Amino acid sequence: MADWRGLETDRATILAQYDLDAGGFDALDGITDFAAALCGAPISLVSIVEDVRQRFIARTGLEAEGTPRDLSFCAHAMLEDAIFIVPDARIDPRFADNALVTGAPHICFYAGAPLIDGDGVPLGALCVIDSTPRADLTLLQRQGLSILARQVTAQLHSRRRDREMTSRQLRDAEALAESNRMFRTLADTMPQLVWAARPDGYNDYFNGGWYDYIGIPPGTSEGARWVDAIHPDDKERAFDRWNRSLRTGEPYEIEYRLRHHAGGHRWTLGRARPIRDDEGQIIRWIGTCTDMHEQKMMMEEREMIAHELSHRIKNIFSVIGGLVGLSAREHPEMAAAADDLRERILSLGRAHDFVRPHSGDSGASSGHATLCGVLDQLFAPYRGKGRSRFVFSGEDIEVDDRSATPLALLFHELATNAAKYGALSAADGVVRLHVAQDGGDVRIDWREEGGPPVSPADTEGFGTRLMALSVERQLGGRMARKWRPDGLEISVWIPRRAMHRARPGKA
Repeated sequence: MADWRGLETDRATILAQYDLDAGGFDALDGITDFAAALCGAPISLVSIVEDVRQRFIARTGLEAEGTPRDLSFCAHAMLEDAIFIVPDARIDPRFADNALVTGAPHICFYAGAPLIDGDGVPLGALCVIDSTPRADLTLLQRQGLSILARQVTAQLHSRRRDREMTSRQLRDAEALAESNRMFRTLADTMPQLVWAARPDGYNDYFNGGWYDYIGIPPGTSEGARWVDAIHPDDKERAFDRWNRSLRTGEPYEIEYRLRHHAGGHRWTLGRARPIRDDEGQIIRWIGTCTDMHEQKMMMEEREMIAHELSHRIKNIFSVIGGLVGLSAREHPEMAAAADDLRERILSLGRAHDFVRPHSGDSGASSGHATLCGVLDQLFAPYRGKGRSRFVFSGEDIEVDDRSATPLALLFHELATNAAKYGALSAADGVVRLHVAQDGGDVRIDWREEGGPPVSPADTEGFGTRLMALSVERQLGGRMARKWRPDGLEISVWIPRRAMHRARPGKA
């Protein structure tokens, strides 16, 4: 293992020659996508280790653009002569207390291939990361990760070439050509379906896995003939999406059914990324197809069960509301409290039905529930004739079934109090809601205008405690109130991650 810890000045000089701040590393995203697929890992990174931080110049499955160097696994990997493996970082004394292990992205397994400059200077690593431990990579995965690391190094080194073509640059060009040949060899040995296309979209390469999967002779999918393998109902959509990517340079991603050699069609996820030259021109497209048939069938099954459960839950809300009303008729002295309770139950039912619809005719029309959509359902009973009593502004944040219930409780209480004592109790009163990003939080400002003067209550009521429970305990947020002469003003800060679960894929 080379020891460069005492030569950081030399490393800084070499790194400066790569002009990392200029960007232009989009082509490397195709390599991290490929490395993640090869190793079956959710995260893959090209990390360049600088003096006080590591910079991710290409990444798959992670939003962060870098971390402090003292948290870097790649700072260890770049000093190795071979792939650096950490089977389970949680029990490794070097990393057990690392913030990237104890917190997001919760690294357990790490494998990094060192990136070594042509002068022998360690630059960083090409790595794959998983949140579950593993003993090691397979032999094929080790070989593939090393080949891909050499391809990253070859592309990085091309940024340093001089004005004249030197013998060293010729060797680099030969190394890059050899790397491309090795890449094709690796693609042909992968279980993944791999393909490539020219800048104009002409598909000139499909690996052996593609032809084995479909059951047709090699070479018979080139050009536009690959569309023949797609289900007739998906062909037009797949071809249109591909043409759009060719026009715009956007990554290609689509789910379609692909003919299978055993008969019938199976669902696959098709992806492709462009590789660009130093001037930003697309020189190649690299794509993969991943069989996801079982996963798709399972998701459809789960969705069908979820719709049925949602329908039954909605019925339960109605039954509970009915029981509360029946009890109130038998005990008139409970009528006021029963009415409040029934309204809370019905508001939860409306929010639930919007976020998790029990039929195709209910819920959010866009397919994703949003905060304004949920609030519109909750505030429906307060709409004035010919005008809105609620004025929304700012961003519309996506929400899910986890956050809908506490949000429904919070805003139901605010609307109820406004109708009894605040702005909604006056004919001309309005409530203004503004939603905006505030760091890692979503800030929601509720401002009442045009109502009677209000003042703080002497004691904390049930509704106030219920709002605090919804915001602080269930959503992990905080709330501040301000009693103004013309109405109540409340600001709520809720972590964005509590509003909606992140979808798999690029973070």
